[in-house]
Amino acid sequence: MYGSDRVYKKVEVIGVSKNGVEAAIQAALTKAHNTLEKVSWFEVQEIRGHVGDDGMVSEYQVILKVAFQLKD
Repeated sequence: MYGSDRVYKKVEVIGVSKNGVEAAIQAALTKAHNTLEKVSWFEVQEIRGHVGDDGMVSEYQVILKVAFQLKD
């Protein structure tokens, strides 16, 4: 799998979910995987959310850097 020289590009994506941080991360990665070829890894840059009128978290927002391998 690894062993030869490779070059990656990182892009920033934001995942949003009402179901928690992990769900927001997975939403971002699923979209990246369906849009980009050879998605390899990610870094969580920021976690934030929206607070509803009841004082409870109503939405989670996670900013990720997603890396994908560039074509030869």
